[in-house]
Amino acid sequence: MEFDLFTLLPLAVAVFVFWKLRSVLGTRNGTERPPYDPYVGSDDQAKPVETNDNVVTLPNARGRDNKVSAETDEERIAQIAGDNEALAKGLRAIAARDPAFDPDQFLDGGKMAYEMIVTGYADGDKRTLKGLLSREVYDNFAAAIDDRNSRYEKVNSSFVGIEKAEIVGAELVKEEAQITVRFVSQMISATLDKDDNIIDGDLQEVAEITDVWTFARPVKSRDPNWSLVATDA
Repeated sequence: MEFDLFTLLPLAVAVFVFWKLRSVLGTRNGTERPPYDPYVGSDDQAKPVETNDNVVTLPNARGRDNKVSAETDEERIAQIAGDNEALAKGLRAIAARDPAFDPDQFLDGGKMAYEMIVTGYADGDKRTLKGLLSREVYDNFAAAIDDRNSRYEKVNSSFVGIEKAEIVGAELVKEEAQITVRFVSQMISATLDKDDNIIDGDLQEVAEITDVWTFARPVKSRDPNWSLVATDA
């Protein structure tokens, strides 16, 4: 029997691709351990956490099972707080009540949330904002958007980036962690009227903006999401 080389070549390629996928991804036999969830204990009957698709999770999950982890926490807190003893005390209190809290990862998530909130407000995207803000802050943002829309105004903006983000305050209030972050960002933004005339801002100039925002989360909650509860500029 004669073999056609051009017929066998695709078959050989398919076998090779399958072998590579198998070696990289492995196989499943039904006995694998489920994905690690830091907010679920050893009880196999624990129910999964339902989350809002519009919520940005400010990451704070990591292992903390021994003395080395505790010492690392103290080093990180000392580095962040510096000479600010009140800040160090607040971060220690939060870490003591929430072993999964990591200030560095929290700050990374805070940056993502900041950009989404700023651009969401400029775009009038209430759906995105609702999942990131507390009820009171959301109501204020939504009212400002409605007021802007009633005048047929719009915001044309471009988020350039965050120059600096630092934790400047932290405290535990009735089992709720509250962390205040100072953001220094750059944006190009202007408010236009219904005829596209600029009534505020500049479409050419990059402006530096400083915001001081406070995020909060119940330390006993299995929901890892934080909400923006206060803003200042």
